Amino acid sequence: MSKKSNRRAPNASDDTAPKRPHLPVMLAEVLAASAPKSDDLIVDGTFGAGGYTSAILDAAPCRVLAFDRDPTAIAAAVPVLEKYRERLLLLNAPFSTMSAAMVEPFGAGGRVDAVVLDIGVSSMQIDQPERGFSFQTDGPLDMRMSQSGPHAGPSAADIVNTLDADPLADILFQFGEERRSRHIARAIVMDREKVPFTSTKQLADLICRVLKTPKIDGRHAATRTFQALRIYVNDELGELSRGLDAAERLLKPGGRLVVVTFHSLEDRIVKDFFRSRAGRTPQGSRHGPVATDTGPAPSFTLDVARAIPPTDAECAINPRARSARLRWGLRTDAPAWNRDA
Repeated sequence: MSKKSNRRAPNASDDTAPKRPHLPVMLAEVLAASAPKSDDLIVDGTFGAGGYTSAILDAAPCRVLAFDRDPTAIAAAVPVLEKYRERLLLLNAPFSTMSAAMVEPFGAGGRVDAVVLDIGVSSMQIDQPERGFSFQTDGPLDMRMSQSGPHAGPSAADIVNTLDADPLADILFQFGEERRSRHIARAIVMDREKVPFTSTKQLADLICRVLKTPKIDGRHAATRTFQALRIYVNDELGELSRGLDAAERLLKPGGRLVVVTFHSLEDRIVKDFFRSRAGRTPQGSRHGPVATDTGPAPSFTLDVARAIPPTDAECAINPRARSARLRWGLRTDAPAWNRDA
């Protein structure tokens, strides 16, 4: 995934405003939570423009193993790779593969001191009309974070032109929380019989027509639908769940898992992961039978149980940070949980 950029709300774009620089969101908080030290090996699972990676490598004489499944992010990383040379290894792969990719990088023995994940889509991707993430500028209806290679799958156009109305509506409701998902899905199926959907503007115009308004609660009417398709096309929530499990297996005792999310669906997954791994799941009624099976030992401890929001000062400088939330946990010496536990 391409990250470490100046984030915005999902799919929002203002092409009439000057392009802001790509600022890593909640950078100070990420550095405090990951606490890089001399000789640490840290995984940056979402390299993007290299903002977090560069700050981590500048903070301490440590090493970073970085991942990004977007080939364009890899191609643009040459200056960062040249600057840090032997202290940085960058792989073109999803961060969920980090456990399988740990073949003694840097002689680390397969365990790391911190994992940092920045979830979602980056403004770099949104700012490129040819990627098909934005409804503000016309482009091909693509939305894939990896448009080629082994990690590329069906595009958003493939989805809207082939799925029946019911499963398409389910995607819009589940991943976009779009209340009028059935109306939009039926309209898509009817329109595509005449002309298949190929562009972002074509889909955005249909949504505005169905919802009878260009904006809802101050946001473009197509925001929820575009978010849903992007999440589905890239399996973002599945990738996040697998990445959390992989990080749990990789971290040393005392290692830190730091995750920045940008909407409630992502944050809920991270919150539930940390809550269960820290043994903070609800215990049931005190009047019920006493549980005899306490389950696996906690694999994380939480110094801060609640999500950390960005500061007002950061939001004033970078409005795209407003939806960001950071959660982090400290790895115990207990074995990693079985994913089905």
